Amino acid sequence: MLRAILILFVLTLGRSWAADVTTMQDPNSGLYSWKIVDRGFSLELIQLSPDFVRAVYAARNLPPAMVEKMASYCVFGTVARNESDSPLSYRVADWRAVTPDGARRRLRTKSEWVAQWEKTGVDFGFSILPDKITFDVGDWAQGFTTVKLPHGSHFDLIYSWEQHGKTFTGKLPKLVCTADAPHAP
Repeated sequence: MLRAILILFVLTLGRSWAADVTTMQDPNSGLYSWKIVDRGFSLELIQLSPDFVRAVYAARNLPPAMVEKMASYCVFGTVARNESDSPLSYRVADWRAVTPDGARRRLRTKSEWVAQWEKTGVDFGFSILPDKITFDVGDWAQGFTTVKLPHGSHFDLIYSWEQHGKTFTGKLPKLVCTADAPHAP
């Protein structure tokens, strides 16, 4: 009997930690977004087309070669939030895109982009999700996240955050890098 109660407790506890993913499609653009709230850490990724990325950076006079470099990446608009009841922090350098063949790819961080842009005399650091941040309750940040994958690629995002001195890891599954035309998951 005690064993059955313990198993039931563990199963119930596991369910309370389960994070649901919400997938939405914009009816006008056809682009997809994915949102997960995982133990108080909220993460939303929104597909951005290469043409949109080109337009954003070309409008700010980024050199054409850099515009094309940005557009060659898989780019998402990203919103991270603290929906918990205590401070938490994240580091994009710890996150990985895992492709169906098991390959793990780093996300290119804001610091890496800024260092490259500084060589050309421009800085669009405001456009990229902060590398690392500590959120108070209710705080949020937004910006682009980038991973070097071909357009149309599928992957899972393995993300992590810290809270109360512990590191937590989660997965945002079945993300799709968009092509010039929206690509369904």
